[in-house]
Amino acid sequence: MLDLKFITENAETVKQAMATRSGTYDVDKVLTLNARRKEILGKVEAMKAERNRVSDEIAKLRKEKKNADEKIAAMKKDNEEIKKLDEELSAVEADLKLAQMSIPNIPHASVPVGADDTFNREERKFGEPTKFSFEPQAHWDIGAKLGILDPVTAAKITGARFTVYRGLGARLERAIANFMLDTHNKAGYTEVFPPFMVNRDSMYGTGQLPKFEEDAFAVKNTNYFLVPTAEVPVTNMHRGEVLDGNALPFYYCAYTACFRAEAGSAGRDTRGLIRQHQFNKVELVKFCKPENSYAELESLTAEAESVLKKLGLAYRVVCLSTGDMGFSSAKTYDIEVWMPSYGRYVEISSCSNFEDYQARRMNIKYKENGKTALVHTLNGSGLAVGRTTAAILENFQQADGSVKIPDALVPYMGGIDRIG
Repeated sequence: MLDLKFITENAETVKQAMATRSGTYDVDKVLTLNARRKEILGKVEAMKAERNRVSDEIAKLRKEKKNADEKIAAMKKDNEEIKKLDEELSAVEADLKLAQMSIPNIPHASVPVGADDTFNREERKFGEPTKFSFEPQAHWDIGAKLGILDPVTAAKITGARFTVYRGLGARLERAIANFMLDTHNKAGYTEVFPPFMVNRDSMYGTGQLPKFEEDAFAVKNTNYFLVPTAEVPVTNMHRGEVLDGNALPFYYCAYTACFRAEAGSAGRDTRGLIRQHQFNKVELVKFCKPENSYAELESLTAEAESVLKKLGLAYRVVCLSTGDMGFSSAKTYDIEVWMPSYGRYVEISSCSNFEDYQARRMNIKYKENGKTALVHTLNGSGLAVGRTTAAILENFQQADGSVKIPDALVPYMGGIDRIG
C-alpha cells in the first residue's frame, strides 16, 4: 500500500496517478478519515491529560481529607466520553486502513499512460510467427484428437474451465514444469514448494485483498484461500521480517497449481488451456534493495524470456499501460507467445516491480549499516505451464496431426520426441 504520509502530503499527485489507472479510487476518503483520526486523537489526548490532572487533584483532596465527590463524578463522565472516543477511533482507523489498502500503486514514470491495453508499448520481439503448409488446428482440437486433453471428463468430475491431462499430455505438462524449475535453479533461484492454501493476511499482503476477493476461491468455514499464484505464499515467507541487507537480493522460484474464479471473464477464452479455474505455473519472486529493483525487473523478464527462447517459441515483450497494469504493480512487462489459432500473441507471463507497495503491507524490511528500510518486491511467471503446453501444441503441430517435442524437453520426456 502507499505510505499514508505520502498520500496526505501529495494528495494531488496521487489523484492524478489514480486518474490514469482503470477503475475509480477514492483518495478523498483516505484524507477525510485521516483528518477525523487526528481530530479524535487530539480530543482523546487532551481529555486524558485533563483526567490525569483531575486525578492528581482528587489524590490531593483525599490527602487533605477534603470532599472530592464532585471531581470524581466529573472524572467518571470524562472516562465514559474517552471510552466512546477510543471506540470511534478504532473504527475510524480500521476504515482508514481499508481505504488506504484500496488505493493501487503509483505507476512508474516510464510506464505508458493510457486507458487500456491498446496503449501498451511493444519493447521487443523474438522469432517469427510460425507458418504452416497446412491449415493449423487450435490446441484444444489437437489435444482432443491425440487423446491428451480431456475437458469433457473434467466437466463431469468438476465443471467448466478444467481439463484432465492424459498420457503424454500429462507427461508434457510435468516435463515443462520441471524444465522451467531446472532452468531457474541454474540461474540462481532457490526452489521452494509452498502450501497451496494461504490465510487472509497473506492475501492482503500481496494485494489480492480487499479488491479482488471475488476472483479468489475461499475455503468454506476457514480463514484460508486457494492460492491464485505462488506469488502469494512465496512473498509472504518474509512477512514481518527484517532481512540482512548484505544478503540481498533473494531469488525464489516455485511451482504451484493456481486457482482463480475469473470473475467477469465470461465469454473470454473459454475453450482450451488459456483461461482455466485451475492451472499450473512456475513463479519467480525477488526481494531486493530499492536502488536495484528496476535492474532486477529487467533481469527477471529476461529470465522468463529465456524459457521461451530455449523452447523455440516466438514471443514479444510489451510494457503495460497505466490502465492495463495490475493493482499492486508500479511497472509490468507482459511476455506474449505467438498462438497460431488466435492469429496473435497471447500473454504467457507478467513480470512486475511492486517497489515497496507489498513490503509496506507485509512489513518486510532490510537492515544495513544500522539503518532499516522497506525492501522492494518483484515477481513474474516463469512461465504459465498450461499456456506453454498450448503454445507447444499449436506451434509444433505437424501435417500428420502429430506434435513434435521441442529439443529442450526431450530429456524430460524420457527421450520421446513426438506425440502422435
